[in-house]
Amino acid sequence: MQQSILSNIEYPSDLRELSLDQLPELAKELRDFVINIVATKEGHLGASLGVIELTIALHYIFDTPNDLLVWDVGHQAYPHKILTGRKDIFHTNRQLDGISGFPKRQESDYDTFGVGHSSTSISAVLGMALASKLKGEIQKQHIAVIGDASIASGMAFEGLNHAGVTDANMLVILNDNAIGIDPSVGALKEYLTKAKVGVKPRTNNIIEALNFNYFGPIDGHDLPVLLKTLENLKSIKGPKLLHIITTKGKGLKQAEENQVKYHAPGKFDASTGDLISKDNTGLPPKFQDVFGYTILELARKNKKIVGITPAMPTGSSLKYMMQEMPDRAFDVGIAEQHAVTLAAGMATQGLVPFCTIYSTFLQRAYDQVIHDVALQNLPVIFCVDRAGLVGEDGATHHGVFDIAYLNCIPNISIAAPIDEIELRHLLYTASLGLDYPIAIRYPRGRGHIVDWEVPMKKIEIGKATSLKTGSKIAVLSTGTIAHNITNALKQIEEEIGHYHFCFVKPLDTNTLKQILQQYKTIITIEDGVIKGGFGSSIVAHANQHHFKNKIITLGIPDIFIHHGTVDELHNICGISTTGILKVIQQELYL
Repeated sequence: MQQSILSNIEYPSDLRELSLDQLPELAKELRDFVINIVATKEGHLGASLGVIELTIALHYIFDTPNDLLVWDVGHQAYPHKILTGRKDIFHTNRQLDGISGFPKRQESDYDTFGVGHSSTSISAVLGMALASKLKGEIQKQHIAVIGDASIASGMAFEGLNHAGVTDANMLVILNDNAIGIDPSVGALKEYLTKAKVGVKPRTNNIIEALNFNYFGPIDGHDLPVLLKTLENLKSIKGPKLLHIITTKGKGLKQAEENQVKYHAPGKFDASTGDLISKDNTGLPPKFQDVFGYTILELARKNKKIVGITPAMPTGSSLKYMMQEMPDRAFDVGIAEQHAVTLAAGMATQGLVPFCTIYSTFLQRAYDQVIHDVALQNLPVIFCVDRAGLVGEDGATHHGVFDIAYLNCIPNISIAAPIDEIELRHLLYTASLGLDYPIAIRYPRGRGHIVDWEVPMKKIEIGKATSLKTGSKIAVLSTGTIAHNITNALKQIEEEIGHYHFCFVKPLDTNTLKQILQQYKTIITIEDGVIKGGFGSSIVAHANQHHFKNKIITLGIPDIFIHHGTVDELHNICGISTTGILKVIQQELYL
């Protein structure tokens, strides 16, 4: 049996030994390799299938890693990883102690810049190009690969705007497939999609207006054309942009036809492409769906309610409202800063804006939360999805900082419901009208309650709940991490108090005072960082009021947590059922 071409490729130096007529076969083998691994191990599929030919061409033409290549976001970097020394361990992708699902500087010299959030590549590559010029490395090439959804983001424009007034030796490759995770939106997308292979956009080309040399559009799956074009661009100095047209999911019929679903499809049959069906009958809902269905229910009764998401209508489940009320639900693209200030503007006019945004992406709009919302005390409702540890996407996507970074901002309230029903009540309460902004945080994945669609009721802002009374030790938690505590307490005979603080801010200081008077030892538990988090607020309050209790704070330690399952990461951080049980037992038998 003839040995495959890919089996002999460990690094790009091996790739460059191939003849041009071997490259199409390598592309086929590489595509099959990605499909076969992701079918069983899961991960980001469609984006990687769309850049197979581009990845081969880049590493064939350029002298990587001496020439510097940056992949924007990194969803599409699986072929890059396979060709740069990680083929034999690629099956560990996104698993605990395995390789990262995103490019990561600590992992390989070929990963020149760590990524995970969108629209950083142009700024990073420009920085590299200017550094090379200062060091006299004038032959070094600098390449950024960015998608049409990401290039519409504000930061990408900032990078383009600066690069256009430099003579930096850099190449931006615009990978145009008309989709990010959901279909791309906005005027720039409409402009780009009018461009066809071989037909340059109209004369007032937005890229050329920014002083870039514009090339293309070309077919991003045509290897001979790609190779010839990239070779020619090596000798052209200054900032340049190559526009390539690709198909997300290329080579797998279902992935081409259902690009949203096959962005990260879960397990599927590698030979047919069919998803391996899961029987979700009788399972509790995903928290995102509780939000999505509840806001739609509320919006039907309250015409002032509007929904906003930055490029995550499916992930956040705002899609349900967008389908029924397209004039009141807005996907603004990868533009978190704009999303927050848009919501603030709507709030000034009496609307009730629900801005649904992943915790890790809200970080990108921090100044807007402070300056445009909190400082003006505008009643924007932030629905902070994917709060806590999210699992296999790792450090760039964990939503562990939001309590700490919101906690220090005046005027804003922070809530973390214990379950789907409390989330529903919080959304309803916020919709009735508040005099200040509120952030409602909830995790990725499913809850615990099947019959969650109960009649909505108003809940008291800033009120904690006693789940279990006891003596000596009280456990204080916020959010859904309470379920790990409940499971731990079932294994302990002694009576341990357990209190749920739905509101991190404002704290229920009356209940907290009673707890501090009743229990000698307090254990706080949260699925966010310890520094500046919920536990820090408890410690600060106790110190301020001269309590002498022993207070132990559990949460995410002062390190970046990488990838693994949520259960594995909870265990590493000591907030799994087992970890919590261990701490309580230690305190009981001191």
